[in-house]
Amino acid sequence: MHERHTDRERYFREQAHTTAKHVIPFIDSIMPISSSLSVLEVGCGEGGNLLPFLEAGCSRIVGIDLSESKINNARKFYSSVTGGEKVEFIAADIYDSGSAGTFDLVMMRDVLEHIHDQEKFIGFVKSFLNPGGVLFIAFPPWNNPFGGHQQMCDSRVLSKTPWIHLLPRGAYGALLRAAGESPEKIDGLLEIKETGINLGKFESLIKKEGFLILKKSLWFINPNFEVKFGLRPRRLPQFPGNIPGLRNFLATTGYYIISMPRQGH
Repeated sequence: MHERHTDRERYFREQAHTTAKHVIPFIDSIMPISSSLSVLEVGCGEGGNLLPFLEAGCSRIVGIDLSESKINNARKFYSSVTGGEKVEFIAADIYDSGSAGTFDLVMMRDVLEHIHDQEKFIGFVKSFLNPGGVLFIAFPPWNNPFGGHQQMCDSRVLSKTPWIHLLPRGAYGALLRAAGESPEKIDGLLEIKETGINLGKFESLIKKEGFLILKKSLWFINPNFEVKFGLRPRRLPQFPGNIPGLRNFLATTGYYIISMPRQGH
């Protein structure tokens, strides 16, 4: 699994596959994916999630990421894609990117769980939405078996061990050090422990910011596991999906489409 994250082009293709097969159909039922659509991805990385929108002929496609190296990779990958020059990539902090404009669709896939001060972040991101626009957010609940992203560990044992991220911070750090993880990897995994978010907290946060949930789906087997592991995606059944505490331990990802109420409604 670790090789998947170090081979960035492979990761790019996997992202594109999942978005084309699962994310776009999920969004399309609420906001049709057409040539008139403008799309912004926040935390785009190398831009794999944006490729299907380019192939669908969307009118404007922009990706923003804090990592300059990932944005450089994105530009490199898209230089060999037909029409790739139409996709705009910005290496910047999202809070410094207001000049990017507004969009019909703003998407964040596996980004929210890395963000500090998520309430401020969600409140700011809505400024990128056109009137009637929607925000697609997908994230793994913190309490799910690999909610701490420990699959990225160099240790073969830890990378396959569920729920170790739920250990107290000191014990978790000690375990990572004992397994030989690098200081940089440990810092990153402990940071995710600070920023991880569960479903109830997310839903409370977006309600506070004035968003309406237009559609949601909780997955027992993440759609991305299809291309990663050959597993067939499966939604979390209504039971235990409707049990607030339990669902966080069993849902490997949540898909949400949210929007601000239209004026006058």
